Amino acid sequence: MNREFHVSKNGCDFAAGTKEAPFLTVNKAAQVAETGDTVIVHEGEYREWVKPAHSGYSEISRITYQAAEGERVVIKGSERIQSWENIGGTVWKAVLPNSFFGDYNPYAETLDGDWYAWPYDKFIHPGDVYLNGKSFYEARTLDEVKNPQKRFEMTPPYHTKPQKILEPEQTIYQWYCEVDNENTTIYANFQGADPNQELVEINVRKCCFYPEKVGMNYITVRGFEMAQAATPWTPPTADQPGLLGVHWSKGWIIEDNIIHDSKCSGISLGKEASTGHNLSTRRHQKPGYQYQMEAVFRALQIGWSKEKIGSHIVRNNVIYDCGQNGIVGHMGCVFSEIYGNHIYNIAIKHEFYGYEIAGIKLHAPIDVQIHDNCIHNCTLGTWLDWQAQGTRVSRNIYYNNNDDLSVEVSHGPCLVDNNIITAPYSIADYSQGVAYVGNLICGKTHAEKVLDRSTPYHFPHTTQAAGSAMVYGQDHRYYNNIFVAYDGYEGTQPAGRGIDGCGTAMYNGSTVSLEEYMEKIASYGIGDLELHQKTEQPLYASGNVYLNGAEAFDRETGNFCDKNFDPKVKVVEDNGAVYLEIDLPEEALPLPTRLHSTQTLGTVRIADAVFENPDGSPLAIDVDLNGVKRAERPTVGPLEGLKAGFNRVKVWG
Repeated sequence: MNREFHVSKNGCDFAAGTKEAPFLTVNKAAQVAETGDTVIVHEGEYREWVKPAHSGYSEISRITYQAAEGERVVIKGSERIQSWENIGGTVWKAVLPNSFFGDYNPYAETLDGDWYAWPYDKFIHPGDVYLNGKSFYEARTLDEVKNPQKRFEMTPPYHTKPQKILEPEQTIYQWYCEVDNENTTIYANFQGADPNQELVEINVRKCCFYPEKVGMNYITVRGFEMAQAATPWTPPTADQPGLLGVHWSKGWIIEDNIIHDSKCSGISLGKEASTGHNLSTRRHQKPGYQYQMEAVFRALQIGWSKEKIGSHIVRNNVIYDCGQNGIVGHMGCVFSEIYGNHIYNIAIKHEFYGYEIAGIKLHAPIDVQIHDNCIHNCTLGTWLDWQAQGTRVSRNIYYNNNDDLSVEVSHGPCLVDNNIITAPYSIADYSQGVAYVGNLICGKTHAEKVLDRSTPYHFPHTTQAAGSAMVYGQDHRYYNNIFVAYDGYEGTQPAGRGIDGCGTAMYNGSTVSLEEYMEKIASYGIGDLELHQKTEQPLYASGNVYLNGAEAFDRETGNFCDKNFDPKVKVVEDNGAVYLEIDLPEEALPLPTRLHSTQTLGTVRIADAVFENPDGSPLAIDVDLNGVKRAERPTVGPLEGLKAGFNRVKVWG
């Protein structure tokens, strides 16, 4: 059709939707826009949930929603409230009829679901209160609102350090709600501000831009600011709505947006409800693991394939201040590309916690390419969980996160190359078949086998399951990395020498080739599974540098170790840009490194698949973090051309 619709705060939804007679709401345009059409939204604040009603047909016949060039367009899931009544001191209340919220009242719902872990009494709601854009903390009782206490330190059920919530000197803003058959009452302590004069908003809508129907394909969303949505907890075994999301579709482009203040998830590329919705929590019949396995096969029954699902592009967005994830998705993320995004302040408010929290949290990210992102000040940077096959994490910058990268119960091939990884827990390794090439890794690697959760692997570049296996550990490749033994809270301060878990020494005892592994199995004689369970898979390592007490795999060749050399690694923010500072000893540079590629990385054992591009073509790791061409004998670490002594290199901005 190739029509152009316009939306303006001066428009009318009964108008024609032209530039001269624009619509008033974006959602009106979303009900009439068809494949090939463009919706241009003009400056202003739109408090609505946009629900696209029609699908694009192809990459060249898509529906495009975009902010008018040079104009600030904000879509909010909140409403401004100016009916506050003072009930004493700095505490106010607002009474709203339940009909105000329509069919979804975020103050009558609570966050709950599979893998939701804390607080145990589950009192947190998807609603929220904001004063001039700053979100409050929810209280358990009205008395707590009247007499706010310092927020305590939470020790989450994970291997990270305790998370600080608020410093004692910070002002504490809290709210509390009560819902009866007719009304919703919200109490809030505004600490001296007049909420009827200041900008006070509350979450009302579940989403800002999210289709109610699945299969709304080939949609572009460009140039908006979206904020303040009452999103629910989004585990991989449930419906996964985000503030902005694709809802089990194909071929979206989400670019150049600012996404913030989602109660749970910012951008969703995830699962829909028919393949399972919190069945473990609701029924207690089977563990969540089993329901997640079932979700994979149910999804295959309803058409989970490259032809129908995924292949999204998420690029150049700014995503911050979301309570659970910046980007989330189970299965719906397959074959997608996520790059150029700035993701920060994710899950640091710590009102709630569960095992589905990260700047980017993806399950079954088959052939997903995550590159050139800056991810910082998050509880966890990137978490790839289940079926990270054909996945590549490349040229990303991680700093000031509690954890940076987790790869869980996956069998590879998964490639992690040319990243800056600086958290105290740099890598959580619960997988096999991962290649780490040319990274800077400044913290611990927490490595575990997983022998009680068999998870699927796939025929290459498809969603079709080829089998299922336990994680035996190793089958990893470590080439051309710099390891630094730091254990500081921000990953930058040294804490002594020989810190356990920094480097590759935790893999001591591994075989060093598939041939050695198979010979060892054969040497045991007759047997089957038990022979593989007692034999360590190969660990391939060479050309790595170990500093400040980081320790090397005992059978590695061609490496350099100096436990006494502190490279004083810092990631520095300076005038909108990010710089890496690092000292290097002269002896670290002439190592016998080599360029790595499909040919040198070999075949992973379980999936019997090779490291290659999503289209099946050979890959070559021949550029560094900044896109600089690598030498035939590349410099160790993520940046080509590092020199002995002090280096300061711009890596973002």
